[in-house]
Amino acid sequence: MDRLGLYRVMYRIRRFEERVEVLFRSGKIPGFVHLYIGQEAVAAGILAHYRTGDYLTSTHRGHGHALAVGVDPKGMMAELFGRATGVCRGKGGSMHLFDPDKGMLGANGIVAGGIPIAVGAGLGLRILERGGVVFCFFGDGALGRGVLHEGLNLAALWRLPVLFVLENNRYASTTAFEESHAFRVEALVRAYGIPYAQAEGSEVEEVYARAGALVEGVRQGRGPAFLEVLTYRFKGHYVGDPERYRSREEVERARAADPVVRYRERLLGMGYPEGDLQALEQSEEAILEEAVRYAEESPWPEPKEALEDLFAEPVGDYPWEERI
Repeated sequence: MDRLGLYRVMYRIRRFEERVEVLFRSGKIPGFVHLYIGQEAVAAGILAHYRTGDYLTSTHRGHGHALAVGVDPKGMMAELFGRATGVCRGKGGSMHLFDPDKGMLGANGIVAGGIPIAVGAGLGLRILERGGVVFCFFGDGALGRGVLHEGLNLAALWRLPVLFVLENNRYASTTAFEESHAFRVEALVRAYGIPYAQAEGSEVEEVYARAGALVEGVRQGRGPAFLEVLTYRFKGHYVGDPERYRSREEVERARAADPVVRYRERLLGMGYPEGDLQALEQSEEAILEEAVRYAEESPWPEPKEALEDLFAEPVGDYPWEERI
């Protein structure tokens, strides 16, 4: 386990998101942003198991996932600014980040929208015999969507290499989890014969361990697995959310278990030097500053580019046709 690596990813996500909030409120970032602050240990712990040849599907709250698999912070920040140098050339924005070079098949503004993409990618990996795992992230709001059940069923039926990750942050937009679900998540998952585990989302090493055990089974061809992570977003559903659906006291109780602060303290307690952590943090601050500078200095897309790259074009042969 690379503990400093886990902390680096968590720190990078936290500072990136904090800066994005400031930039959004100042009017430099258009549209909407949904921050990952409070959930950093989930992306860091799970995606530490991500390998070349794996794939990722994300949600509208996808910045943390993208950073955890190595998507360039400069390209991400430029994308949030809507600039031509962004990872999607300024066309995706916060909710539709996409980077095929990193295996990221997209954040998604549709609740549960990444699940059928993940199952399709898993089917592709199986047919083409390429190995790899698809990491499929979604929130508790997706539990009420039919496409989740369809995805779980097909993944189990065809033994597809998909790790389903439920980031249960207790609220689907403004609706509390206990007010919208009449079932236990574990019972739902086991009904499809899929291995299930649960992890505390404020403890990055627990998340890492639970995810690792499940990912190993998926890589060995045992079919899909499901990890529920109990987490909490410290910010509103979106920047500007009035948050009338939860109390300030509840948020403060959650902040007492801040995953980034807690892990830093744990590393110090284990004997990691303060100077090493500060050097890591300073390095990440420099990366963040460069990302912001890059975004601010990047050009806007040309209007004529608005209709480019809208449709995929066939490339090469299709070996899977002979196998269907």
